[in-house]
Amino acid sequence: MLETIVTEAQINETLDRIAAEIKRDFGDEPLLLVGVLKGSLYILADLSRRLGPNVEIDFVQVSSWHGGRSSSGIVQIRKDLDISIEGRNVVVIEDIIDSGLTIKHLRELFATRKPKCLKVAALLSKPEARVVDPHVEYIGIEIPNEFVVGYGLDDKERYRNLPFIAILRDDESAS
Repeated sequence: MLETIVTEAQINETLDRIAAEIKRDFGDEPLLLVGVLKGSLYILADLSRRLGPNVEIDFVQVSSWHGGRSSSGIVQIRKDLDISIEGRNVVVIEDIIDSGLTIKHLRELFATRKPKCLKVAALLSKPEARVVDPHVEYIGIEIPNEFVVGYGLDDKERYRNLPFIAILRDDESAS
């Protein structure tokens, strides 16, 4: 069973706010948005359209889930960036901040590559799930510590394409 907790309208309002905050901080300076695959796909696409023409996009793919419903605590890079971030304004786009381990790892890795500025934006945040403080500059919506799907978030690659965020109850994942 799916229980909607964030509507499509709420997602759009949140992305409008995050885009305004990013524009406030960077003005018309060129930006490189780095999407964390696969969950950030929809967020990155919709956010980039709100930020105007001076935006480039790249992706990194990391894994700490390994097919389960909770983080293994071990972050592995599966696909690295194609574009150098040295001297650039970089905003890492995440779907959700759970334990904080993935973003902490990416911040440490990307800092060694000498960006001009490095910030993080996340649509969702689960403060109750934190293991480390990942320092996220742009946080959309705080949600309870539940397993959620939709708008990029999945359960075994299903439900990513939903235009809303929902808690996935166990009886639904068994099908």
